Amino acid sequence: MPNLTLVVKKSCETCLLIEPVIRLLAELPTTKIISQDTLDFAADIAVNYDETLEISHKLGIEVVPTLIVDEDGQEVARTHGWDRDQWQSILGLTLTSDIPAFRPGCGSKTHDPGMQERLAARFDQDKLVSRRLAFEDVDPFEVGFDQGWSDGLPVIPPTAERVFRMLAGTTRSPQELIGSVPPDYAPCTVEKIAINAVMAGCLPEYLPVVITAVEAVLEDQFCMHGLLATTYFSGPMIVVNGPISRSIGMNSGGNALGQGNRANATIGRALQLVIRNVGGGKPGGVDRAALGNPGKYTFCFAEDELNSCWPSLAEDSGFAPQQSTVTVFAADGMQGIVDQKSRTPESLARSFAAGLRAIGHPKMVQGSDAFLVISPEHERVFRDANWQKNRLIDELIELLMIPGAELVQGAQGIAEGIPETLKDRTICKFRDGGLRIVRAGGRAGLFSAIIAGWGASGAIGSVPVTKEIYT
Repeated sequence: MPNLTLVVKKSCETCLLIEPVIRLLAELPTTKIISQDTLDFAADIAVNYDETLEISHKLGIEVVPTLIVDEDGQEVARTHGWDRDQWQSILGLTLTSDIPAFRPGCGSKTHDPGMQERLAARFDQDKLVSRRLAFEDVDPFEVGFDQGWSDGLPVIPPTAERVFRMLAGTTRSPQELIGSVPPDYAPCTVEKIAINAVMAGCLPEYLPVVITAVEAVLEDQFCMHGLLATTYFSGPMIVVNGPISRSIGMNSGGNALGQGNRANATIGRALQLVIRNVGGGKPGGVDRAALGNPGKYTFCFAEDELNSCWPSLAEDSGFAPQQSTVTVFAADGMQGIVDQKSRTPESLARSFAAGLRAIGHPKMVQGSDAFLVISPEHERVFRDANWQKNRLIDELIELLMIPGAELVQGAQGIAEGIPETLKDRTICKFRDGGLRIVRAGGRAGLFSAIIAGWGASGAIGSVPVTKEIYT
């Protein structure tokens, strides 16, 4: 006879209903009966009281009653709830009684609210390998400051229970190596990312986005080490596309580039904390920014792609609308474009071009990529005129072809500029492919935004990276 393990609880009506069957199985010498909620399940039935729920947790019990059959230490069959035919089949016994043939089971106590994380923190400690710290008689919200984990704002203490809860947001192994984070090039696992996502205030469903953002900034072409070491303003910006942006409640509408949305705020912050706490990229260390920008706390938003008349940023990179993606960009802060009077695409394009020429410096060319974030009201001008995105980009590039004589050193009384030898050339403000357009923002307000890139972005430094999100 194989070994039998039956997990029950007295508060389950189905478990009480099949008491005659349990009594029958209890007479078999190879049967072990586990009770989740009492030692006194029923008279004359000897049970093992799983008071800590360790046994049920390690057996992976989701529903009671659960019957497990094993041979030579290997599980060969399992069933939950009460189904007479199924029980008879796996037991090889005929179970005669007046009990109904079928009854669903009840939820296991291991799946009470919050219990999975508590049990994992207690009994699965070997699944987490990060160093554990014990703090007594201290304010847990001061620990982040004391230990240097904080970006200047309080962080959520990353207890084992919270980390296990965060890891439930992905199917990836906690010890999967994602890459090496500069400047220290420390190995970064899913577990390390989850810890920083906890500190940032993420929900578990955000974790796949954070993991993908980390993967993206570690691509060689993004040049994360250079972005840290520069004295320029920039830091990583995240744009999320696809169904996941909507399922986790990201903001692509009013105030999309501002505060107030948990997903936007904490996903961007989690990436920055990974760079700080795993890679060692801290201000005053390798992070040498002369001024920085507020986006170095967090810079993350979703594109309003469902309401757009244009292909999304992800589609521009070859992805399908049903794919969820992250795009990272070495971004400065935001520069507003106000044009409340243009009613033709030609006029509005000229306003955009005038703003785009100023990024970095009006004489700086081919040195910085840029994102143009177009609001719904401005997009409507192009929609009504049947201008596709490519046409707008072509128009902007044409408007940003600048005579070298205006760009050379000393021109217009400004010492900054390109070498005198280039005065007879016409040079575009952007490299080929260096200008990208996304749609976001509120439905009221004829305002759009320019997000300039690192002065060494483009072909000579960091280029935007787009990666698909996997759970």
